[in-house]
Amino acid sequence: MSRSEPPARAKPGRKRARSVREPAEKDTGSKAAVETRFSGIGIYSGIAVGPVAFAAEAPATVDRRTLQPAQVEPELVRLQEAVERSLRQLEKLKSRLALLSEDTQAEIAPLLDAYRQMLGPSRLLRQVTRRITEDRLNAEAAVLAEAETLAIRLAEATLSAGADAEEATSALRRAEEVREIGRRLVRNLMRAPFRSFSGMQAGAVLVAEQLRPADAALIDPARIAGVVMDEGGVTDHTAIMLRALGIPAVLGVAGFSGRARSGAQVVVDGATGTVTLDPAPATLAAARHAVVDYARERQKLGRLRRLPARLSGGETVELQANLELPAELPLIAQAGAAGIGLLRTEFLFINSDRMPDEAEQERIYRAVIAAMGGDCTTIRVLDWGGEKHSEALSGIGFLGADQNPALGLRGLRLLLRHPEVLETQFAAILRASTEGPTRVLLPMVTTVGELQATREIYERVARKVRRKGVRLGDALPPLGIMVETPAAALGAEALGIEAEFMAIGTNDLAMYTLAVDRAATGVSALYEPLHPAVLHLIAHVTGVALRLRRPVSLCGEIAGNPLVVPLLMGMGLRSFSMNASAIPKVKQAVRHTSLDECRRLARRVMEESDTAEVLRLLTEFSQR
Repeated sequence: MSRSEPPARAKPGRKRARSVREPAEKDTGSKAAVETRFSGIGIYSGIAVGPVAFAAEAPATVDRRTLQPAQVEPELVRLQEAVERSLRQLEKLKSRLALLSEDTQAEIAPLLDAYRQMLGPSRLLRQVTRRITEDRLNAEAAVLAEAETLAIRLAEATLSAGADAEEATSALRRAEEVREIGRRLVRNLMRAPFRSFSGMQAGAVLVAEQLRPADAALIDPARIAGVVMDEGGVTDHTAIMLRALGIPAVLGVAGFSGRARSGAQVVVDGATGTVTLDPAPATLAAARHAVVDYARERQKLGRLRRLPARLSGGETVELQANLELPAELPLIAQAGAAGIGLLRTEFLFINSDRMPDEAEQERIYRAVIAAMGGDCTTIRVLDWGGEKHSEALSGIGFLGADQNPALGLRGLRLLLRHPEVLETQFAAILRASTEGPTRVLLPMVTTVGELQATREIYERVARKVRRKGVRLGDALPPLGIMVETPAAALGAEALGIEAEFMAIGTNDLAMYTLAVDRAATGVSALYEPLHPAVLHLIAHVTGVALRLRRPVSLCGEIAGNPLVVPLLMGMGLRSFSMNASAIPKVKQAVRHTSLDECRRLARRVMEESDTAEVLRLLTEFSQR
């Protein structure tokens, strides 16, 4: 039995790309090329113009073999040699980053670090070794089988209720990381050559059926003008690489590599997701003009990173970053974030076969807090539901058997069932808080009783930490709540009296308010965080927080949307936490807006009962 490397999996909810033939002139029977336009998924919103170039990679075909007992030890040696060869290749890739911009280095280095960790004493290699020694499977087949098994397990979290868009994206990325390191090990086991771009013409547009993230890391943005791929989607690690390199790219353009000819002119528009093959003279002239305009806009956004986030009247707005993994810290600094508004701690438990102890957690939290250089770090304690996988948590009986964890044991409810997990996390956070300003955030709070019980645990742990000689100061790090359900939003006044700050999580708030799981394809179109009901809940929580003089922030996806932020500021919000990459554009929107304009916009929007009209008003405001 033999099989080739599995093709990249389509992403949930991804629309199939289509091609539309649009002749630029009547066909007079001549052999002149006719302009043809294709549609795909825009990854980086620049414009590229250049000749088509290909860089193919021969597939690596894997044979599945059963080993004889005497062959097991030599097979383990082969595996170790492939691991060492892969590590050397990653070191070369990392050294190449020194030639790229600081922003690019900050985006790509975390991925290479993740690859290195999987080539260390990881679960992947332990299970591959088991398949070789116990199942007597040859190394190539063992790597492919285990990488796929682990990737599927990680990706399954996105199909369960309770996973918001950022969690789903993160799970898909982790799954692709596992598959990618599996492919690298297989090619090194077989001594199969990797793709090379060294001979490509400067200014060319790279066309391929598929690119791996490590392939993209080899691309020189000074030589390759753009990228078009038949496969791929917005959440791919390849897409992340291309965005970091600043290369205009369109992925998921089905069949394009089969239609394109080497040397043919092509226009790549990453903003609209369109690719034009053999552009007409007028199309070509317009594209070249757009290239110049985009370069100017990019320089303008780059300068914004060092400017304060202030409204035109001088009022200060706080733009913080969400942090998924500590390796993303350089991106936060590069984006000009004013601290971390949401540090998710689930990465400590996902795909782990043992519980992280207090010392390990303290070390990680302390490093993150120190990296902020005096800006505040808000650490959210474990927000877990049964839809996620963790051997460590399963081993202590932490995970329940809820059919729908989104409506059962999740977040703080689950932690209060297992207070030892919460106590360890509180102790680690308190110890690390001596490094700099820190806040503690509680997920999925719905009742005052939950908050009071948690505060008792928090203060009891603080007393224990002090008895061990740690100087915490008179005031403990503030204890705040996520407002993610209609119950918490409508009960904000009672909760706000007990909490020291509030963070509105609009991803879950919209889901619970509208009874829509956006990961479910049948109803995802109904998910709309700009629904008037959701907006009224946001406005209510904000108003309560202001009356109680409680700090309030918003950390859902709409916080990173420059179209929506003026409305939120008009409601009274002045603190937002978002993906680091969104900060420059949000800052631009803030600096070009006055508080009076925002308030007038909010009054008009809050009178509406139709989501489409809300969107029209926001779009009209942005174009004023």
